[in-house]
Amino acid sequence: MKKNVKFSMLPVALTFLMANQASATDFGAETRNNAMGGTGVASSRYGSAVFNNPALLAKAQPDDDITVVFPSIGAQISDKDNLRDKIDDISDDVDNYRDTLDNLNLTDLFIPGSPGYRQVSSAAGSLADQLESLKGKTASAKAAGGIAVSIPNDTLSVAFVAKANARARVSSYIDQGDIDQLRAIQAVPATALTVDPDNLKSTGFGRAAIVSDYGVAVARQFDIGGVPVSVGITPKLQKTWLYNYTVSIYSYNSGDLKNSRYRNDDTGFNVDAGLAADFGENWTVGLSGQNLMSRDIDTKEVGGVRDTYQISPLVTAGVAWHNDLVTLTADGDLTETKGFKSEEDSQYVGVGAEVQPLSWLAVRAGYRADVKSNDSNVFTAGVGFAPFNRVHLDLMGLYGEDETWGAGAQLSMTF
Repeated sequence: MKKNVKFSMLPVALTFLMANQASATDFGAETRNNAMGGTGVASSRYGSAVFNNPALLAKAQPDDDITVVFPSIGAQISDKDNLRDKIDDISDDVDNYRDTLDNLNLTDLFIPGSPGYRQVSSAAGSLADQLESLKGKTASAKAAGGIAVSIPNDTLSVAFVAKANARARVSSYIDQGDIDQLRAIQAVPATALTVDPDNLKSTGFGRAAIVSDYGVAVARQFDIGGVPVSVGITPKLQKTWLYNYTVSIYSYNSGDLKNSRYRNDDTGFNVDAGLAADFGENWTVGLSGQNLMSRDIDTKEVGGVRDTYQISPLVTAGVAWHNDLVTLTADGDLTETKGFKSEEDSQYVGVGAEVQPLSWLAVRAGYRADVKSNDSNVFTAGVGFAPFNRVHLDLMGLYGEDETWGAGAQLSMTF
């Protein structure tokens, strides 16, 4: 009867992403950018620019060829309240409490000091302790992935992209009446005869969203007063799957979160756009706008509960200084990153650096922070390998406050 949800959030998010492989975009689909603090609006390479700023697609060099990213994938998990272990523990305590009642000689409930009396008192008290420890606790996971084909051209560069972002969150509502009843049983075990464990009211909530984009980006560079300015746009078909899993916390099973009976979906149209300008040989500034058309999508109503997922414009500005050896970059969101209305919004800033000591090796690091303090701040790092400058393998990892960690990998080929 035990329902193990330990380490469940990350597999759930990855399962969603892989099942719908081709948008909260603080954790994006491009591994190099994630390794550099989540930056990329001014520093993305042309072959993966379509993930962050389509304008940079036009910045291919004369000797650059078609680039295929297949695939890029990454994930991040945050569990500052250690909810995974706490829900696992409460499952044990629920099973222990029910087993104690099922196997009890009922006369023991009226005999203080008897084994049954002590077992019921201990089991009820332990369960009440666990409920109190779950108040206000949350755990979340994010995953992102994508594929892209970028075709540079002096007249009009083109890219085909399929990408997806998945996010999942677990939280709880703990009814004080449940705790009060369990404390009463702890004090007077015979009270258990008047309390049906199946009528306790505390609730577990699972929310998940997948946003998949399928688009074609076009970009071109212009000369404006001697300044090279690139403009890009990505019209895209956007499909969204939403999951609303709302059940008694005593029967919560994270594996049910992705069950189709808790899911609904929506299909629509959206667009990304971007600008980039070069000042001299070393400076690039950029501006990107993702999901420029707002959409609010309701979840399925479950247990009388409904939520709304918000897809809203995310505008980010970036600047990069670069030469053949070093790239330094910084990005900042000008708008908030939204998600479910039941969650707090975030707004991110990031800084990153890349050093390329050899033609086939790059070392990267960065830092990303939520200025609204609703998400964990993280340090990022990664490496890139490019033998013969044809096959590129990028790896990254991140670690931050509140037990936040993540990893990603990307394989791309240039023809």
